[in-house]
Amino acid sequence: MDGIGGETASAAAPLSQWQHDVSRLYQYYLDKTTPHAVYRWIGTLFVLAIYALRVFYVQGFYIVSYGLGIYILNLLIGFLSPLVDPEMEVSDGPLLPTKGSDEFKPFIRRLPEFKFWYSFTKAFCIAFVMTFFSIFDVPVFWPILLCYWIVLFVLTMRRQIAHMIKYKYIPFSLGKQKYGGKKASASSGISNDD
Repeated sequence: MDGIGGETASAAAPLSQWQHDVSRLYQYYLDKTTPHAVYRWIGTLFVLAIYALRVFYVQGFYIVSYGLGIYILNLLIGFLSPLVDPEMEVSDGPLLPTKGSDEFKPFIRRLPEFKFWYSFTKAFCIAFVMTFFSIFDVPVFWPILLCYWIVLFVLTMRRQIAHMIKYKYIPFSLGKQKYGGKKASASSGISNDD
């Protein structure tokens, strides 16, 4: 009996090792893409375009697209929300400043940009694969789904923007802020006319 179990274990070992090697290689290349945000998003737009062309070409899979849209909306809310929501919980860590006299604390997202990108891209890849299986092509009247998704998007974004205004935070930063400092000739009153 020990021989039978030993043979199974030895046969599974190369498969397990191969799976581990593929997983490490995948993670290695994923880690190498981390600092290249613009190129990652360009690649994602390419995947999005291929998915849109596939749905347009087959004239179906609208329910898959609707589910994808709801998932993307959920990701977007996580991306735009602070890690600690001042309405929901009291935290020992940094909070969003609510007054001008409060100390500045950087905006920390609930869903970081890299995870947002990764989930966004993975969702489109999974939806693209789903378009090759007819079981997911449920016949629906797609204009109704589109209108419902637009209403859902507008209501959700309105609530999110009201939250941003109430707690005075902006979830985007366009690089490091630069300050001009003092201008020596303007502040000292010295003119160069002499």
